[in-house]
Amino acid sequence: MTSVLLVEDDAPLRRALRASLQTGRFSVLEAPSGEDALTVVASKRPDLVILDLNLPGIDGLETLRHLRVFSSAPVIVLTVRDDLRNKLSALDAGADDYLVKPFEPEELLARARAHLRRSAAAEERSATMAIGSLGVDMVRREVTWDGERVSLTPTEQRLLEVFVANRGRLLSREELLEQVWGPERGADHVRLRVTLVSLRRKLHDDAANPRLIFTEPGLGYRWIGEDDGEDS
Repeated sequence: MTSVLLVEDDAPLRRALRASLQTGRFSVLEAPSGEDALTVVASKRPDLVILDLNLPGIDGLETLRHLRVFSSAPVIVLTVRDDLRNKLSALDAGADDYLVKPFEPEELLARARAHLRRSAAAEERSATMAIGSLGVDMVRREVTWDGERVSLTPTEQRLLEVFVANRGRLLSREELLEQVWGPERGADHVRLRVTLVSLRRKLHDDAANPRLIFTEPGLGYRWIGEDDGEDS
């Protein structure tokens, strides 16, 4: 049976949505917070995520950004925010669809089925990586070296997540600046370079002989680290 993770902190609404999804022959997993949702996605691998934006702890957008580091499951955002700016923010963060409350349960089911058809062959990434002495856990947002916790700043953590989410793909400096600092930051290449130098140092990655982050001169950067547990 197709599994759906329902991320909603409003218990009565969650019960109502669960009933509708079960009527549509979905197996329903539940999470009342963003932190719980990330744990469930990493361990249970649901086929689809239905995500409220207003959540306790980390909000829906931040949850979505973290989730996209290791999961390609379709995400339908549910929210009372119906303005264009919020819709664009959700879509840019990785949402596949956007449904404004209140809505008809039949419409949610129809959209869920449509996204599941398109993602039937989607490949999932692991939420954890082990590269020599380096350990990366994207659910807990933890980085370790020889088992010891590595302290990253929020910006360094976000930069790492963007690299890992785009493993093997060339990322231009402009793309990194937009994804890490936002489109309003502009072409602040010095800020990117300083953050990258600090991140490389903490990850024990030598720019002259890189194992993790490779510099494409004049073009950008590429994550080349390979998980020791993945097939070569």
